[in-house]
Amino acid sequence: MNARILKYCSILTGPLVGIVSLTQYGLWTWALPLYAFALVPLVEFLSKGSEKNMSEAEEEAAKSDPWYDYLLYFMVPLQYVMMAVFLFYIIEPELTWFEITGKVLAFGISCAALGINVGHELGHRATRHERFMAKTLLLSTLYMHFIIEHNRGHHKRVATNEDPASAKYGEIIYLFWFKSVIFGFISAWKLEAARLKKNGKPFFSIHNEMIRFQFIQLLLVGSIYAIFGLKATVCFMICALIGILVLETINYIEHYGLRRKKTGENTYERTLPIHSWNSNHPFGRIMLFELTRHSDHHYKASRKYQILRHFDEAPLMPTGYPGMMMLSLIPPLWFYVMHSHIEKCRKIMPLATSA
Repeated sequence: MNARILKYCSILTGPLVGIVSLTQYGLWTWALPLYAFALVPLVEFLSKGSEKNMSEAEEEAAKSDPWYDYLLYFMVPLQYVMMAVFLFYIIEPELTWFEITGKVLAFGISCAALGINVGHELGHRATRHERFMAKTLLLSTLYMHFIIEHNRGHHKRVATNEDPASAKYGEIIYLFWFKSVIFGFISAWKLEAARLKKNGKPFFSIHNEMIRFQFIQLLLVGSIYAIFGLKATVCFMICALIGILVLETINYIEHYGLRRKKTGENTYERTLPIHSWNSNHPFGRIMLFELTRHSDHHYKASRKYQILRHFDEAPLMPTGYPGMMMLSLIPPLWFYVMHSHIEKCRKIMPLATSA
């Protein structure tokens, strides 16, 4: 295991701090929320990102090194360990509302960082076992349809008005949440119906993944209720919702205001690096498995996280993703920062926006 891989092992600090939040009491229950959305943004605000890319030889070595994959695979059982610990501790009757809130936020962050973010990376892999692991992770946050809508919908329609997960210029995040969640879910049903029709399979059948996903998710929620009771079930569902909203906040900041140019009535230019917001700040890059080098991910979705590249023409956010996520929750400040930043970017690159 080389030094490049070891740096990604630092992502384990998040789950370790999360275990503290889930098993301890008082202010300690807020350890992970404060770590993820106070300490990390502060460190990134005070640090500079690296624009360095690997050489071709380094890329080839990283692509063929299985330890990068093993680290991803380890996140699957780790997420379910986090879930089990959360469920066992959340039912303690003496917990205060302050402590319950801290534990719910902690596992909600785990649902986003491990459940959806790692599920997203594995969902782009070609092997059956990796896609199975992706669905297993997405199950933990009740968002299994994401693998359909993201892969077959978002990547095709990104940076267009047809994509519910691409925020328009001036769009408020709280309205975006509703749009992206609701229309993303509807889109997943439509995409699966189209796939079944193309393959000559009936809609109401075991072949319909959307039907299977809903059944599996209901089975998980029902099992939690049967074993841990109503309180744990409600708290788990709130955690899943937090994970979903963290994901949608990331969607919001990743493509805010950026649009591809139309080349025909229903066609657009190819997705380019200028159609995604990026951050090279190292802390957030590592903690999110390089998700913040988002332009390269959309340029070639099959590229593994460890070899994603910086592009000089890709628009860069003023700070890292965690800090920008917090900023987006205050729309006037978000618009003030991002709209002035968009204007600066327009002067040095052909940046198309939805203004």
